[in-house]
Amino acid sequence: MQRLQDIAVTVASSDDAPLNHANAIPILHEVLHALNRFAQQGSETTIDLRAIPFGPGDEQALLDILGRGEVEVMLRSLGDSTIWESSYPGVWVVDHRNAENERVALQLVIGRIPEIIQSQTEDILDAVDRLQERLEVYD
Repeated sequence: MQRLQDIAVTVASSDDAPLNHANAIPILHEVLHALNRFAQQGSETTIDLRAIPFGPGDEQALLDILGRGEVEVMLRSLGDSTIWESSYPGVWVVDHRNAENERVALQLVIGRIPEIIQSQTEDILDAVDRLQERLEVYD
């Protein structure tokens, strides 16, 4: 009698299988509506791409269509995050990774600049104190 682990299993793939299930297109429509809302009303929108059931190739198709613009920011805090403006100003891609370089969040942020790269009030107040202490050395 054969045991289950003795049975050879082969995964067949077809070259005809679609690499894109067209889930990127509805997301792009949502981006368009969000971008229009931002332009008209100033309402920012965040779209959590990790919560969307992409088919094979959909995420890459979406990112390819959005492209890359002129601004890219690296944030190093509990892992590396890359934030870049797409080729459509006001549409930002925010890719968060942990210390093991595993993706923990992937978002589209529609707005002037993602909040994560804006200086926080507490940090600014700390900067005032630190710079003041530094300048006291020269006085």
